[in-house]
Amino acid sequence: MPKTRSFSPAQIGNRGVWFAAVILTAWLLLLSFLLTYHSPGTTPSGLSLSWKDPLVYVFVLLQMHLYTGVFITAHDAIHGVVAPNNKRLNNAIGTLATALFAFNNYKKLSAGHHLHHKHAATEHDPDYHRGNPNIVLWFVDFARSYVSIWQIVAMAVTYNILKLWLPMENLIVFWMVPAFLSTFQLFYFGTYLPHRGEHHNPPHNARSQALNHTWAFVSCYFFGYHEEHHTQPYLPWWKLAEAREGNVQ
Repeated sequence: MPKTRSFSPAQIGNRGVWFAAVILTAWLLLLSFLLTYHSPGTTPSGLSLSWKDPLVYVFVLLQMHLYTGVFITAHDAIHGVVAPNNKRLNNAIGTLATALFAFNNYKKLSAGHHLHHKHAATEHDPDYHRGNPNIVLWFVDFARSYVSIWQIVAMAVTYNILKLWLPMENLIVFWMVPAFLSTFQLFYFGTYLPHRGEHHNPPHNARSQALNHTWAFVSCYFFGYHEEHHTQPYLPWWKLAEAREGNVQ
């Protein structure tokens, strides 16, 4: 990997806050629209969504991508690079982002993620598989490391409250399904592909996807440039493309 010039987290100033604000606001605005969305031709007394409506699938993918951005924002806060000059603001944004992502716990997520960096792709890594690299079993282990019974209870309570005013199918299709798909997206591009198989760069034990910035952003906000993230965890997600090229300054 090309050597990079020195970079200080403080150099990003408030840009991390603005990136976070755009992602969180876009997620909230789209979700607010989708929770009351009705497919053309549906009636008030029937289902609000039609599986023949192509926009339903487009909206699910868009919301999934924004959910991933919400989590990546929380991830950057864990590394202190959303607001590097204001720790309280940084952690507040991280706490909000993790709560919006299916009521995750910021402190628990932070502790687990720092262990992941310290023991990447080893038996002490909470994100690594438990001896069986099968993608399904690995994903189950990955999810179990962070999902708690209280999250499930919070989701259930919120769902039952919201469905008093909002269509049940909209809550499931646009709130729950994108969150699950995003979780798998984060696992696949941010854990499975970078850390599977043998590695020859300890202690990082990570690899990066091929250089393609468009696909890297669409797939996981440049998080597929994973070796760069592990060697330079002080870089926010929007700097990883430059790091992949060896141009960070």
